[in-house]
Amino acid sequence: MKEYYDTVTKKTNVPIFANPATTDETEDGLFSMEDDYGRSYYFRGTAPNNYLKFGQDAIGQDMWWRIIRFNGDGTVRIIYDGAGPASSNTYKRGFALIDQAWNTNNNDAKYVGWMYGGMNGSASTSKEEAQRNETDSEIKIKVDEWYKTNIVDTGYGNFVADSIFCNDRSIPGKAETGWSSDTGLGYGTNKTGFGASSRTNVWNTDVSKIQPRFTCLQENDKFTVSISSGGNGALTYPVGLITADEVLAAGCGVLDTTNESYYLLKTKWNWTFSPAYMNSSLNGRIFRIGSFGFMNVWGVHYKGAVAPVINIKVEFLNQFKGTGTINNPYRIFNT
Repeated sequence: MKEYYDTVTKKTNVPIFANPATTDETEDGLFSMEDDYGRSYYFRGTAPNNYLKFGQDAIGQDMWWRIIRFNGDGTVRIIYDGAGPASSNTYKRGFALIDQAWNTNNNDAKYVGWMYGGMNGSASTSKEEAQRNETDSEIKIKVDEWYKTNIVDTGYGNFVADSIFCNDRSIPGKAETGWSSDTGLGYGTNKTGFGASSRTNVWNTDVSKIQPRFTCLQENDKFTVSISSGGNGALTYPVGLITADEVLAAGCGVLDTTNESYYLLKTKWNWTFSPAYMNSSLNGRIFRIGSFGFMNVWGVHYKGAVAPVINIKVEFLNQFKGTGTINNPYRIFNT
C-alpha cells in the first residue's frame, strides 16, 4: 500500500462534483484536496482497488474496509464495509450498527452535534452552549462501544491514528446556504443551516456551488482524542463517520441522485458525520447516504445504520500487502 501511495499518479484536475461518479474515475490516479494536515488524495467512483482487510471483530471475523483517502499526513482513512470468515477473501457488505438514532431528542440545534452542551433534554440558549462538547450524542456512545469491543479489545488499537473528524457546525448564513429562513443563530429551535449545507444543493440551485472541502472551519468541530493531534481533544476513541464532503468527493452527485455504482453504495441508509440544518418544524437534520447511493438529509431521531471510520497510522502502511482488489485486498502481512 505504501508503494501504491508513493507511486500513484496525482491528478491535477478537479472533478465535477454535481455529476455522479459511476465508473472508476481514479483508475489513472487519485484526485486531491487540501485537508487539515496537508494535501489529501481520495478515491472516487467504483474504486475496485480500495479494498482493505484489517482486524478481527469480537467473534473472530475478518473486518473489511474501503479506503476513503490518504490524509495529508500520510495516514489512511477507511470506512467499515462488513465482516466475513477469517482467512477468507469473502464477506457480506454490511454495517457495524443498524437501527441507531443520532439522538432521540430532536427539538434543539445542539442535537446535530457528535457532542453538545448541557444535559440531554435541556434547551440551548446560545451557539456557544449548543456546540460545547460536554455530552455525548447517542450515536457516539454506541460507536465508542463498538470500537472498544472490536478494535481495542481485539488488540488492533495500536494501528489506529488519532486524526481529525470534522463535525462541521459552522454557520455560513443565508447568503451561503441559499435558505431564506436561515437565522444564522445555531441554537434552540432557530432555523439554521450548517456548513455542509452551503457546499451541497440543499437549497442552492447553482450546481457549480457543489464544492466539498476536507478542511474543518471551526476548531471546536475538529474531533480528536488528543489536542496534540490538531483537534479539540474531546474524543474517547479515535473513531468517527464519513463526512458529507467525503461522500460528495467519492461521487454521489447532487442530492437525491441515485448512484448504484460508486463504492459507498449499500443496502441500508446510513449516517454521515455532517449536520445539515435545524428547522423549527422539521427538527435537526443530518446528512445520510441512502440505500440507492444518493445523499440527502434526515431527522436525528430516525434510526439508521452506522459504518465507522478510522485512520491507519502512517508507519504501518508498508505492512499492508496486496493490490487493493476484492480478491487481493490490502491486509497486514502474515494475517
